[in-house]
Amino acid sequence: MSEVTVRIPTPLRGFIGGRDRVTVGGTTVREALAALTDGRETLRDRLFNADGELHRFVNVYLGQEDVRRLGGLDAAVPAGATLTVLVALAGG
Repeated sequence: MSEVTVRIPTPLRGFIGGRDRVTVGGTTVREALAALTDGRETLRDRLFNADGELHRFVNVYLGQEDVRRLGGLDAAVPAGATLTVLVALAGG
């Protein structure tokens, strides 16, 4: 299984010990995010809906490309790639 770096936005860093990036294993976006959220149910709930799909306000990029345009969670992730997780914030 290849290593993937996942960049974490500030609002989610509290769920992973304050880190801004984590290295996980995975060959697809789904596998990498599953490794990221393994044992972190609250983080998993922030990223995924009950059907196991990304919440609509969560965006994940492989390099500069939105993974939804690359095949979604089943998009292949090459070894050494970087995934960036972004969450939309609301307020006012």
